[in-house]
Amino acid sequence: METAAKRFMVSPYFAVAGASQDTSKYGYKVLAWYNAHSLSVTPLNPGRQSIRLSSATVLPTVPSALSLPHPSETSLSVITPPAVTRKILEEAKEAGVKAVWLQPGSFDEEGLEYAVREFEAGVGGKGGRGGEGWCVLVDGERMMRAAGRDTYRL
Repeated sequence: METAAKRFMVSPYFAVAGASQDTSKYGYKVLAWYNAHSLSVTPLNPGRQSIRLSSATVLPTVPSALSLPHPSETSLSVITPPAVTRKILEEAKEAGVKAVWLQPGSFDEEGLEYAVREFEAGVGGKGGRGGEGWCVLVDGERMMRAAGRDTYRL
């Protein structure tokens, strides 16, 4: 899984499925994490036109992975309920996304197996440094360094 996580982090673009305007939700926290690390990130949220991270940062959303501007160069973090995740993964595969990171709580066994089987890099499940499995918020900086990326934070 560590190899997949390193591969995930080499992408020039990132996206967050399940991105939220609600600062208490992980969809917001993960989106803000990418932005704080100066990574190009697109929120996926079919119900909003944009997500405000601060008074100076408003990110336009796209409704699905099929609408990503550079899908084959985008790594996708997924923070949705397991019942929604499978559709998101299928759309990401169709769009040409090569790497996905399933946050804890976003997948069932079948969803994780699909991600690992269908993408060049499928990250999720047991492992990582956190008690709940692979998590961008816990393991992201370590995997950025392993992938040779600067972990500069805003």
